Amino acid sequence: MKKFFTLICILCTFLIISGCSNTTTDHEEKVFNYGTTAYGVEMHNTGLNPHSDYSGWSAVRYGVGETLFKFNEKMELEPWLAKSYEQLDDYTIKITLKDNIKFSSGRALDGQSVKECLEDLIKNHDRAPNDLKIEQITADGQTVTIKSREKVPALLNYLSDPYGAIIDMQYGVTEDRNVAGTGPFIATKISDTEINLEKNPNYWNGPVNMDKVNVKEIIDGDTLTMAMQAGEFDAVQGLPYASLSLFKDNPKFKISSTNTSRVFFAQLNLENPILQDINVRKAIAMGINKQGFTDNLLNGNGTPAIGAFPSNFSFGNETVTTTGYNPDEAKHLLALSGWLDTDGDGYVDKNGQKLIIRWLTYPGRQELPLLAETVQASLKEIGIDVKVNNTANQQNFLDNGDWDIYASAFVTAPTGDPEYFFTTHCLSNSAKNRGHYFNPQLEQLANELHQEFNPTKRAELAIKMQQILLDDYSFIFASHLKMSFVMKNNVVGFTAHPSDYYEITADLNYE
Repeated sequence: MKKFFTLICILCTFLIISGCSNTTTDHEEKVFNYGTTAYGVEMHNTGLNPHSDYSGWSAVRYGVGETLFKFNEKMELEPWLAKSYEQLDDYTIKITLKDNIKFSSGRALDGQSVKECLEDLIKNHDRAPNDLKIEQITADGQTVTIKSREKVPALLNYLSDPYGAIIDMQYGVTEDRNVAGTGPFIATKISDTEINLEKNPNYWNGPVNMDKVNVKEIIDGDTLTMAMQAGEFDAVQGLPYASLSLFKDNPKFKISSTNTSRVFFAQLNLENPILQDINVRKAIAMGINKQGFTDNLLNGNGTPAIGAFPSNFSFGNETVTTTGYNPDEAKHLLALSGWLDTDGDGYVDKNGQKLIIRWLTYPGRQELPLLAETVQASLKEIGIDVKVNNTANQQNFLDNGDWDIYASAFVTAPTGDPEYFFTTHCLSNSAKNRGHYFNPQLEQLANELHQEFNPTKRAELAIKMQQILLDDYSFIFASHLKMSFVMKNNVVGFTAHPSDYYEITADLNYE
């Protein structure tokens, strides 16, 4: 009997060990927690509907939507959902789609689904109709043919903007702004501050490593820094540049960085009679210490800007000129227009009115409030009183006209082409021409750029157009930025891209 019970005990022990062994070899769910300052209401990118404002950036950034073509590390176009294309004439392009791709809804990707998506895009989006100039779309099997009413040499570049993410219009857009895309992830919950994702089990382009991804908006940079240090996130984007040193030499973390065309820049509200005086506009531009801002507050993570594009573009910084920081000349210009400090309070006035500038910005880009403080201090030296309004509800003030200068961060060439910035911000029909800027020569050159296929000539036109903006002093470019992702040292497949919109991919994994 003792031998029998001993045998039973040994058998039970073996079964227990075997059972424990089975539980440890089962697949452990991989969850990636991601904190970012780049999602939220103030960024105009909540939800995943690419046909609404900048929400396409969220769809592509977080692996839900994909475009027909995409950009490589050199910002050159490559096929993505498309297999190839043929330029039939100056107005018509035929795109052939890859086979065996399905939306997360289960519908197959074909020419008809792309046609439906693009037609809804040009019907509802604020920028796309003017960019694409589409007259007709026809579908035949796995091909879609797009005819524009004008020459659009940058058509494929524009279609690679995140607003060009292809979604299933039969599935539509849900009440919580979810869509059915072709990407490696499917959103399960969406709010204005968070997106929860799970892997797409039927993703067309290989296995998806991560089971779930949680994207969470954290507006305050210090809060985001402390959360990363405490291990609440596996990776973060948008840390204050001053915080990067906390992670740079720490073996628990690693950083992926790249130069982008994102620029801190300001638009001047030309509805304000004071700002209609070019001497005042020029004085403001000359009174801002860009070099000091870049050196002291960006900590080497940016370069002072002259124009809209950084120096690595053929139409970038090195090709245009403007007046630099010169507070003495700025004071002289103000005096020429009758702005003098008559009461000795340190601020210039004219006809009993003090020169006050309402500087509007938002906190989501961590350095924008710091830029506002720099401007406030440097313009005080030339006698201009700057009232800073740093708010996540900046759109309300823009809509009401309660601002004089609006500072934001914008990727000026995310499509690898210069036309994007001008059509978005600088023309009479631009969706984001908030300061009501107009220059007839710029309009003429923009029309030429829109029809020019030669890349060298396009660059030459972009240089001339930038110079017009700089000579008018209605746009002030402060600094071009380097983008950095901070992550735990076991994270792989998470790499900063110069386009600024490829983030969560099927390659995301833990070592």
